[in-house]
Amino acid sequence: EKPYVCDRCGQRFAQASTLTYHVRRHTGEKPYVCDSCGKAFAVSSSLITHSRKHTGEKPYICGICEKSFISSGELNKHFRSHTGERPFICEMCGNSYTDIKNLKKH
Repeated sequence: EKPYVCDRCGQRFAQASTLTYHVRRHTGEKPYVCDSCGKAFAVSSSLITHSRKHTGEKPYICGICEKSFISSGELNKHFRSHTGERPFICEMCGNSYTDIKNLKKH
């Protein structure tokens, strides 16, 4: 059930907080600001991940090669280099990629 509805585009959400983050995409509101460089973010977790660039903290560690990363997403992307998984597939030609950004570039 998704009772929370965006009044701008009609998209529905299961949680009010997710709707709040979504609405910020429409408004451009970025209330979370980095104390080190001033960069602003719409979601607090994005600020936390960004802050690790300044502190050097890399709490996510690959269980295979022990390389460390600032976010779980970066670790997951790296892990595909070990598994060979390429989950992002071009619907036009069938080429596959380890990262959505590479698919979009293609």
